[in-house]
Amino acid sequence: MSHPTNRRRFWPRPHVWLWMLVFVTYAAAAATVVINAMDAPYRNLQRTPAGVQASQEERAIGAAQMVALYRARSGAPFSALPAGTTLQVTWPDGSSETLRIVDPLSPTGVVPVKGTQQRAD
Repeated sequence: MSHPTNRRRFWPRPHVWLWMLVFVTYAAAAATVVINAMDAPYRNLQRTPAGVQASQEERAIGAAQMVALYRARSGAPFSALPAGTTLQVTWPDGSSETLRIVDPLSPTGVVPVKGTQQRAD
């Protein structure tokens, strides 16, 4: 038999669920970083490809350079952009795509997410 006090002990009150929902939503929103390749710190990188029409390897190398610069400019470079972080990148030609960090220690540890490439209008 279950007693009502036992149920209360195992099921948190509704306000706890609300705070858990707020925390999870914030964590998911914080996991996406937006980078515009034409912004001041990124536009002078040498290996930034022209856009989504470049090869996947060129885009991954260009994105890895932008990630390295982002980490260098952050207050905590070794904890910024861990594996699993997604990037919304706008390339110099105006095209955009989403990339995911799979290995923060690898120079090519950034991979494009299939189906997210948008050509410039």
